[in-house]
Amino acid sequence: MTTVLTRNWWALALRGIFAVLMGLAAFVLPGVTLAVLVALFGAYAVVDGVLAIIAGIRAAERYERWWSPILKGLVGIAAGVLAFVWPALTALALLYLIAGWAIVTGVLEIVAAVHLHRAHGEWLLILNGVLSVLFGFLVVIWPSAGVLTLLWLIGAYAIVFGIVLLVLAFRLRNLHRRQTSVAR
Repeated sequence: MTTVLTRNWWALALRGIFAVLMGLAAFVLPGVTLAVLVALFGAYAVVDGVLAIIAGIRAAERYERWWSPILKGLVGIAAGVLAFVWPALTALALLYLIAGWAIVTGVLEIVAAVHLHRAHGEWLLILNGVLSVLFGFLVVIWPSAGVLTLLWLIGAYAIVFGIVLLVLAFRLRNLHRRQTSVAR
């Protein structure tokens, strides 16, 4: 895996650049960002759902627990389809849709992590699930904070996420250069 990442450091760098640009757009063009957010959320939820279902099917083929990823996938697809069917969702409806999706998928990630109790890094999946659930509950508790606040949170997250990816990409690029020079 390390070899694949070091050879393809540029892909991480591109992801980082796009994340930073998306984050900046959330601050500079909030109206456009909201429309794009609905479309991106819908697309992401559908793709994430399909990939979770694939993981569930593969788990079932190996007689492993399959219901959690299948259920997570169905919830993701349903949330994504709802975002596309009603693109003019009110800000409040969008907030509740995202909050519900975050809570349900967070709980299902925690459930999946419990079943990985002997794997390395299951605590990261638990942490991811807890953060998703907390995020969902915060959105439900304080919807009056508004869509603008949500956009700013997403923008800040995207910028930080992008910067972290860029740092990782350039560290991997340096590792790749060292490996390439040693191999010669």
